[in-house]
Amino acid sequence: MRKGLKWEEDKKMKKFQVSIKFQMNDEFMALIPEHRAYINTLIEKSVIDQYVVTLQSQKIWITMCAKNKRKVKKQLSGSPLYKYWEFEIEELNVIDGQLHRLPAVQLN
Repeated sequence: MRKGLKWEEDKKMKKFQVSIKFQMNDEFMALIPEHRAYINTLIEKSVIDQYVVTLQSQKIWITMCAKNKRKVKKQLSGSPLYKYWEFEIEELNVIDGQLHRLPAVQLN
């Protein structure tokens, strides 16, 4: 069971990948601390699995849990940076990687 979600609710959740493009200016930069606090809250509530930013191309990738795309958009709209974003939301079918696997068995 994941932190913050009941098992029954968790079964109904889907995974979504959000791809965001943004352009920075002074106002944008001033909102970053408030934005980070909001993102941290969503991570702690297990709404966000991964949050990745590149300043070079000014993009953000977020893997999120939600019932549908509308709920994802609602969660995103809570960020003070929301008005600076152009984004796409896609439902994920397969997620695999090191973090999603069981640890390797080590014999003593």
